[in-house]
Amino acid sequence: MIGGIIFGINNLVNLYLFLIILRIFLTWIPSVNWENQPWHTLRAIVDPYLGIFRRIIPPIGGLDFSPIVAILVLQLLAYAVIYLLLFLR
Repeated sequence: MIGGIIFGINNLVNLYLFLIILRIFLTWIPSVNWENQPWHTLRAIVDPYLGIFRRIIPPIGGLDFSPIVAILVLQLLAYAVIYLLLFLR
């Protein structure tokens, strides 16, 4: 039972990390219209989480380092939850 929950959490976190990385790479393409699908949905899913870190960490020299911190925090939270589930088993 716990193994299935851990597997599910791990898959959801990996999917969300993939979406964050996809969002980062798409910002490098100036021709992407963020109002068209599927980019609008991607932005709607990822930007609320990234917005938390963008408010805390300002761009430095025109580079936005907040996605890196957001990825690290997401991974740390996932590891903490998985560790707690294993510990409580």
